[in-house]
Amino acid sequence: MFRKILIANRGEISCRIMRTAKRLGIGTVAIYSDADRDAAHVQMADEAYRVGPPPAAQSYLDIGRIVEICRGAGVDAVHPGYGFLSERRAFAEALRDAGVGFIGPNPEAIDAMGDKITSKRVAAAAGVSVVPGYLGTIASAEEAVRIADEIGYPVMVKASAGGGGKGMRIAHSAGEVAESVERSRSEAAASFGDDRLFIEKYIVEPRHIEIQVLGDKHGNVIHLGERECSVQRRNQKVLEESPSLFVNAEMREAMGSQAVALARAVGYDSAGTVEFVVGQDRSFYFLEMNTRLQVEHPVTEFVTGLDLVEEMIRVASGEPLRHRQEDIRLTGWAVESRICAESPERGFLPSAGRLDVYQAPKEERGRLRIDDGVREGDNIPALYDPLIAKLVTYADTRNEAIDLQASALDHFAIEGVATNIDFLSDLHLNQKWRRGEQSTALIADEYGACFEQSSCGGDELRYRAAVAATAHVAAFYGQGGANGRLANPIRLSLLYGDSRIDVAVLPENDSAVVELEGRRLSVATDWHPGEPFWRGSIDGSDEHFKISATGTLFEVVRRGVRTSLQVLTPRQADLIDRLNRTDNAPPTGELLSPMLGVLVRWVVAEGDRFAAGEPLCVLEAMKMEMVLRAERDGVVSQLAVAPGTSIQADTVLMRFA
Repeated sequence: MFRKILIANRGEISCRIMRTAKRLGIGTVAIYSDADRDAAHVQMADEAYRVGPPPAAQSYLDIGRIVEICRGAGVDAVHPGYGFLSERRAFAEALRDAGVGFIGPNPEAIDAMGDKITSKRVAAAAGVSVVPGYLGTIASAEEAVRIADEIGYPVMVKASAGGGGKGMRIAHSAGEVAESVERSRSEAAASFGDDRLFIEKYIVEPRHIEIQVLGDKHGNVIHLGERECSVQRRNQKVLEESPSLFVNAEMREAMGSQAVALARAVGYDSAGTVEFVVGQDRSFYFLEMNTRLQVEHPVTEFVTGLDLVEEMIRVASGEPLRHRQEDIRLTGWAVESRICAESPERGFLPSAGRLDVYQAPKEERGRLRIDDGVREGDNIPALYDPLIAKLVTYADTRNEAIDLQASALDHFAIEGVATNIDFLSDLHLNQKWRRGEQSTALIADEYGACFEQSSCGGDELRYRAAVAATAHVAAFYGQGGANGRLANPIRLSLLYGDSRIDVAVLPENDSAVVELEGRRLSVATDWHPGEPFWRGSIDGSDEHFKISATGTLFEVVRRGVRTSLQVLTPRQADLIDRLNRTDNAPPTGELLSPMLGVLVRWVVAEGDRFAAGEPLCVLEAMKMEMVLRAERDGVVSQLAVAPGTSIQADTVLMRFA
């Protein structure tokens, strides 16, 4: 067993690997960029070393510097996590040349499977079903259009060295193919240092199902069943589960056998994942092989009882596999949600900033697990992946595991950056997802480009109004209004959208009575101002809400529904049109940045005319590029920001007439 290992990564996955290493008695070494100097993974490690400035290319992707740190720290091996250098043959070879172990597959397997074009050829030779397509590198947009016309639309333009949805575009026409080639090539070069692309047929309404494989250095290979990762947004996974409702025993055996055959064909000797695109008729085709640990590996750990990081460490140190294929049984059901710094209401654009509040639900052994790498007060940099945490639940049945997800998401409190928690909560109530009828188009079909917050009414709205009113009394009157110690009734008016709810908060024994809309609600709680969760009882029923306040505006959240209630005196409500009313809509004639990021380039110049729908500029954030298009016709009067400039959300980029 290794004595000391270095984790060549950051954030959540670094912390997750360290937990297993520490349990095994292995010393841990972290690396950090200047942006991560005070990050959680740095504090958790036994030793930590600066690797470079914030940009990944100058830090987490600097092979020479990482090898130098390995030598100086005297480590036995390196675990690469996922992303960054985890699937770079050059990194594994550099470590081998330096006499440092690599907790991952051999360089030759990485090379064979890390390139999507080569991997498809190897898979086909190994008898694995492959998607129809062009197994060569695209030289130009014109060639891509010609190939797409031959294959038939829709097609998928993909980066050969890609992963995580980067450098991947679906195109339904020749025009979309040409633009997809440009965007995908640029993303691939920025993310992987390799801009090669290829094209394959896109399977309509596909499912994404993958097989976890595990091999050792003695020629043994097994599979650990499937994970379904069909719920995706922009080709990036959002929810994952194991097993899959869609996969029967015969299909599992066939997919598992093909995955093992492919792993054997390349001499695979670590944990890896063979991904398949699956038609609604249960036909399946090889998509790619990820020669690393997957983000969603915890769901497999729950249903198999194995620690995949431990298995990777053991086989990397030369141990044979401890399990045979017949030993593997999938028991129960596990579901994972990815909690990310992004704004679903703004088209899922990435967010960045300081975690002013970060509270996660309490872990429950065997039922609820949190994999994170942040603490309250940490910064979420715009330079890296937006993943904050992974919520993993386990139960005897799928519905129970989903119900645990919905409940646990209500116990996350994150403020300071936008997150997708409300969206995830709503998603776990979606009937297609709950029935297991998902495809990779589920989010696009059910939610469109943006997540629109639901509203509530009836008793749920009355309960939220009672919570906001009593919280306001406790916060602004200092009389513990929610605990029934009021000297006199307090009358309030709550503004909710275009509606107004008049409320009276009355003292009564050990609770407060809230009168509203002809109802009397008895409210009891020990909530204090500043706490992110409101727990108490309303008319004897135990209730739980997330709550935050900015001045007189209270936000009350449950099950993905966010209710904003402005709590005022009746006189203030009467005069609201005259008090502090502002129009925050952007002035006409200005293009505003919808996110924090970098302006990559302008498509237009000053004086150019443009039409609605035409591209104006390209922005980049979290290694993903986005094209901003005109909402109406106009003429460019000023380009206010130069290419390469870092910008904040709502920065004026362009003025036009």
